[in-house]
Amino acid sequence: MDFELNEEQKMFQSMVRDFVDNEIVPRAAEWDETQVFPHDVVKKMAEVGLYGLHMPEEYGGSGDDISFVLAVEEISRGSAGLASSYVTTMSLAMNPIVMHGNKEQKDRYIPWVVRGANVSFGLTEAMAGSDVANLDTRYERDGDDFILNGTKIFITNGAEADFLVTFATKDKSLGYKGISAFIIEKDFPGFSVGKKERKMGHHPASAAELVFDNCRVPARNLIGQEGQGFSFALQAIDTCRVCVAAEAVGISQAAFDAAVSYAKERKQFGVEIARHQGIQFMIADMAVDLDAARLLTYRAAWQVQTTGKASAKEPAMAKLFATEAAHRICHRAIQIHGGYGYTREFLVERLYRDQRIIEIYEGTSEMQRWTIARQITALK
Repeated sequence: MDFELNEEQKMFQSMVRDFVDNEIVPRAAEWDETQVFPHDVVKKMAEVGLYGLHMPEEYGGSGDDISFVLAVEEISRGSAGLASSYVTTMSLAMNPIVMHGNKEQKDRYIPWVVRGANVSFGLTEAMAGSDVANLDTRYERDGDDFILNGTKIFITNGAEADFLVTFATKDKSLGYKGISAFIIEKDFPGFSVGKKERKMGHHPASAAELVFDNCRVPARNLIGQEGQGFSFALQAIDTCRVCVAAEAVGISQAAFDAAVSYAKERKQFGVEIARHQGIQFMIADMAVDLDAARLLTYRAAWQVQTTGKASAKEPAMAKLFATEAAHRICHRAIQIHGGYGYTREFLVERLYRDQRIIEIYEGTSEMQRWTIARQITALK
């Protein structure tokens, strides 16, 4: 068994780490405060190849899923909000196109992303969150076009996206068999961005409402065949769970580093607080959580790399453990900082806010437990 990254992956990890330290870490607090999306940094990320990771090599990508997870981890260490935008584009939204799009769709949209386009994934609705099949957004055929009507909510990248992948049902009585997937460009007639949510964290990425009001979509923008959208959505979510686990690892690493550094500098009762057993026990627990989360995440990434697809169980296990471990680690980081940790002057306050959503999106912790149990017991 080999638990080491190869030399190429180590070099890549070092390059991304330097990029994050130079281009993202110094500005992340500003983005959190202003909520202004850093298009200039996204352009730089594309220039160094981060928007080509795990994309097909014939379109300028690297095809390396493990390196992609390493990049997500490092970007999350710098800015969870930017990482959320990056993951949505690179994994969640592009998976249906990369895996199931036709040549015309791949030729148009993959190079666009490699150059740094933002993409969103329009699935969640007011009555369709964990219940993915319960979509109210409808579509119908009209000659050479499809007409979409409905509203999506909480859509990451919704306000920044150059295009999106969305899902609608032809007939709700068909359940999941009626759902199809479409590519929508932001200038399509009848498409608009509605309300932008005021979130606890994950700034600067938006969480926006997407409105389809007789939105006219060329038939060529249907992904696959009608009725295949549900399976495309689930596959994208399963694959993206590995990335959310990597986000959790990156946030956890930042919180752990901040807590250890502070504990070695802060003095109480005449000595550094890192010498107190209570603080030492918290640091030890944080280290164990972080290491276990990283190993589960890398195992799931390795599975995708070697098999070409994600199973349901391993990504769910990685996301469940890593996101809940991040909760514990960020909680302890605040505790170690004491009152200072509750102020915006210190990084751990932002990390604590950023962590919370990763236990919810791309499947809540409860849904991960349900998925894991169903895989183990083989219940349908």
